[in-house]
Amino acid sequence: MPSASRQAHWEDVYTKKGEHEVSWFQENPAPSLELIAQVGAIPASAVIDIGGGASRLVDNLLSRGFQDVTVLDLSEAALGAAKARLGSRARQVHWIVADATAWDPPRAYDIWHDRAAFHFLTEGGDRAAYVERLERGLKLGGYAIIATFALDGPERCSGLPVVRYDAASLGETLGRAFQLVDTRRHAHATPWDSNQSFQFSVFRHCS
Repeated sequence: MPSASRQAHWEDVYTKKGEHEVSWFQENPAPSLELIAQVGAIPASAVIDIGGGASRLVDNLLSRGFQDVTVLDLSEAALGAAKARLGSRARQVHWIVADATAWDPPRAYDIWHDRAAFHFLTEGGDRAAYVERLERGLKLGGYAIIATFALDGPERCSGLPVVRYDAASLGETLGRAFQLVDTRRHAHATPWDSNQSFQFSVFRHCS
């Protein structure tokens, strides 16, 4: 999908729906927070949330004292919802409206977090462009926490096809620069009480 079409799709989704009306809504992003703590992140660590949208991860990071948090998303409406929810605390966050496959990282981060963005990249060229940005945007020794639908997860989401992964296939896609250090499954309960199978994998940027 061309970047402009992808951006238009997500802008439409977040313009028409509230945060509780999308299947990926999490009141408490516990799996992400546990893995961020597990890799040794401290309040001074630079964390970027790719495809963060209106996610509540940023709220929780700020509450835990994190001082260098960036949220990137295609949808300005999604980021606007997060900013409105945070109120004055939104000034503590770096907000970026961009496509992760076309963005030019201005710096390297300690933690790269992506819950449910990468699996929408169904074309090899888009995945390669994402991995290129990941290599530039994550410090050597830094950690990428990437959550996608598991192999038994949904085949589509928000009207779009997805690519499902296990840790091995995700690692193969990311390439030799990233070493798998942890993986776990997660049953995500949607706002309408159905379950979606996710896999969370943690990779260390090793070369």
